[in-house]
Amino acid sequence: MLRLLNLVDQFNAFAREVGDDWEELRLELTVGDGTRREQAAALLGPANPGLSRDTIRFAVVRHGAGIGPEAARRLLRRLVRAGIDGRLELRAVEQAPAAESHRRPSLREQWEQALADLPSDWSDVYAEVGFDSTDYVEPAALLLAPANPAAYGGPAALRFRCARRFGYGVSPEMATRCFERCDAKGITGEVEILRALSDTYPVATQGPVWLVGGRAV
Repeated sequence: MLRLLNLVDQFNAFAREVGDDWEELRLELTVGDGTRREQAAALLGPANPGLSRDTIRFAVVRHGAGIGPEAARRLLRRLVRAGIDGRLELRAVEQAPAAESHRRPSLREQWEQALADLPSDWSDVYAEVGFDSTDYVEPAALLLAPANPAAYGGPAALRFRCARRFGYGVSPEMATRCFERCDAKGITGEVEILRALSDTYPVATQGPVWLVGGRAV
């Protein structure tokens, strides 16, 4: 019987080895106890695994349709908790296009550029960050907590308000620090300012209100 116990650690080792410039990892799992191969495949169901003789094959992607790295770790933990061990092998690596992997601005850089494009007297902003994977949404929500993000705009997006001097919304400086935290965790996506107002003066209110799809934000 194969004695490599922690499938998650094996996956993490592959992730460290290939670095950040990959688009897809194609993996092959050999289950230590062959009689539990079908059970293992069932637990890996969301990854749409394929059975090939004595192995199970599946892929992990960074962007687009499919399971991302965090989802892969969650699925492999299911096997560990079920007492299923085995050997994980990296069959192939599809590299990300050079233009995407080397010159894409960080979330902080995008945020700072978006603010720089606003009129000098801007006062209130309604912004969205769309992530490259739904796996990023939950950890990003925690890192962006000071901005009070809302899951609005799609399954892989968060929106928040920013106030420059007073009123309701995170300060631009705090938003910058939050995006720095996301960048440090390898979270990627696109930052966009959806709406902006200039020179507002709240009177006995917390600031302006936008109506988006019949909802006050």
